[in-house]
Amino acid sequence: MKIKIWIFLSYLFVQLASAQKNENVISSLAQQPPMGWNSYNCFGGNVTEDEVKQNADYMATHLKQYGWEYVVLDFLWYCDDQNSPEAFVNRRPEQHIDSFGRLIPSVKNHPSSSNGRGLKPLGDYIHSKGLKFGIHIMRGMPRQAVKQNTPILNSNATAASVANMTDTCIWYGGLVGLNMTKEGAQEYYNSIFKLYASWGVDFIKVDDISFPYHADEIEAVNKAINNCGRKIVLSLSPGPAFISNPKHLREHANMWRISADFWDKWESLVKQLHLCQQWAPLVTEGHWPDADMLPLGHLAIRHEVKGNKERYTNFTKNEQYFMMTLWSIFRSPLMMGGHMPDNDPFTLSLMTNKEVIRVNQHTVNNREVKFANGISVWTAEDKIGDIIYVAFLNINDTAVNTQLPLSVIGKKGKVKLKNLWDQSEKEIQDRIDVTVPEHGGLLFSIQ
Repeated sequence: MKIKIWIFLSYLFVQLASAQKNENVISSLAQQPPMGWNSYNCFGGNVTEDEVKQNADYMATHLKQYGWEYVVLDFLWYCDDQNSPEAFVNRRPEQHIDSFGRLIPSVKNHPSSSNGRGLKPLGDYIHSKGLKFGIHIMRGMPRQAVKQNTPILNSNATAASVANMTDTCIWYGGLVGLNMTKEGAQEYYNSIFKLYASWGVDFIKVDDISFPYHADEIEAVNKAINNCGRKIVLSLSPGPAFISNPKHLREHANMWRISADFWDKWESLVKQLHLCQQWAPLVTEGHWPDADMLPLGHLAIRHEVKGNKERYTNFTKNEQYFMMTLWSIFRSPLMMGGHMPDNDPFTLSLMTNKEVIRVNQHTVNNREVKFANGISVWTAEDKIGDIIYVAFLNINDTAVNTQLPLSVIGKKGKVKLKNLWDQSEKEIQDRIDVTVPEHGGLLFSIQ
């Protein structure tokens, strides 16, 4: 009997140890919506190491104190030159890989990666500023790895044996998906995340994975993070993510895109409002529906997407207030898309409003309470103080006068109403009366 009890206890110990080893790392991360900068909107697949450092320097000096912390290197850091004459959809540029078929940086664009150092020197630089380092990757395996049939680290399999050649991204042909039923497929994902962990990566945006929805590879990526030895926030892209099954997303990712690429067009911003209306009831802390990057400031300095010309944001000031108000009250991740050293004072003011950022980072019960006559009204509650926030968003082409009874938000009598954008304050009684500018957004605190 004693032997049987000992065997049973030993079995339980092994199971508990295994469960601890395979703990879902992401469940403890991103307890507030991540805030940072991403290189894609300003540089596409053509950003250089120096330009990434410039934005890290700016963030450390001007934004870190407000909670901005992630510096994310986007698309094609593993290629030398993206000025291809081919249509972007059909491009299959030469990608740099190591002996195990893993993408490694272009030394031309990232000189500090020479001699096999990878992106670690860049990560070290970002960390030295008190910031966190992120990268973008594509789902799957490089075609060069399949062609060369490279070995897979810690596996007897090779690249060609796990590649799914019929499953490739519809807009970038450099990689192919993996057949996750094959031995070696999970080991390949494990190997690339071990490499990223050694570079000091804190945030990974995986592209071509949530639309179409690749559940098996999402699970493989999550498992690879759990086994890589580093805490890495996981972002899934592009969208629209499958809204009918948030359980799978919550179990495997910290954030996921709710739309296709979002740019500085008013019609697109209206669509984001409608998507946020649908997703708001499904938001949970640590797992954030992502309304996409903020196309503010200096955009498309270099970009491979046809017709995407260099400019400062096309959004009017009213529309920028609308966007920042919506992203904040909805609690979307805040990822700046413009080249930050070129920010003008207005752009910087949008990013450094402490009270607006607090709405994004430290509120609960965020919801739309009314949508009528082109005016969307949202409320949220502060986690700590006895403060309620109210947002008004106007999709009309003209200014609109509107009212909201205080009873809708559980208040009555006299209260102090503060406009978080212009900092004006006044006492009101029983209801809020406001004029919302055309295409504009207003955000108030009520005490």
